[in-house]
Amino acid sequence: MSSLERGLKSPTLSKLAELCEVMGVHPLTLLALAYGGDSKGVDKVIERVRRELAAIQALKGK
Repeated sequence: MSSLERGLKSPTLSKLAELCEVMGVHPLTLLALAYGGDSKGVDKVIERVRRELAAIQALKGK
């Protein structure tokens, strides 16, 4: 964990999922915090993800 915190190693998606399971949080929660920083930033990240998902779903429907 220490080497992850110091940026010496990068976890795989499967390792991220394992860490989140131990922490009791959804992997998207951890990613939102990593990319958003504070609550305002997290809100922006979540809104962007919502818009992008809607756009992808709209493309799939065509």
